[in-house]
Amino acid sequence: MPARAALLLSLSLAFLLRVAGQLAVFVAQPAWLPPFDAWHSGLLPYPALLAAQLAILALQAGAVAAVWRGRGRMALPAPRTALALRRFALLYGAVMVARYPLTMALSPESRWSGAAIPIAFHLVLAAWILVYAAPAPAATAARR
Repeated sequence: MPARAALLLSLSLAFLLRVAGQLAVFVAQPAWLPPFDAWHSGLLPYPALLAAQLAILALQAGAVAAVWRGRGRMALPAPRTALALRRFALLYGAVMVARYPLTMALSPESRWSGAAIPIAFHLVLAAWILVYAAPAPAATAARR
C-alpha cells in the first residue's frame, strides 16, 4: 500500500471511530464514553450531522481506494484543485487551532468535559484533505 493511501486510510479510520463513538453515545450512552454533548457542538441536528459524516466517509473510502490503486478519478486531484484543497485545509485547520483556546476561554467548565472532541476531529479532517491534496510524486504525476 502506498504511504499516502495508508495515511489517508488511518485518518479515515480515526474519523470513522469518532462517528461510531458519537452514534454509540446517542443510541446507548455507555458510561465509558464521554456524554453526547462532548461529541456534538449542536450546530446541526444530529440526524443531519450523521448523514453528512456518512457522506464524508463514503467520499474518503472512494478516494482511499483510488489512491491505493493509483488510478481513477479520485486518485489524484488536478493541480488547481489540489492547490485549492490545500489552502482550504490549512485555513480549516488554523480556524480549529484558534477555536480551541477560544472555546476554553469562553467556557472554562468545558475544559474537562470532552468539548475538544469535535475540534480534534475537525483537525483530523483538515489533515485528511491536506494529505489527499499533497503534490504528487513524479512517478504518479507521470501516470495521469
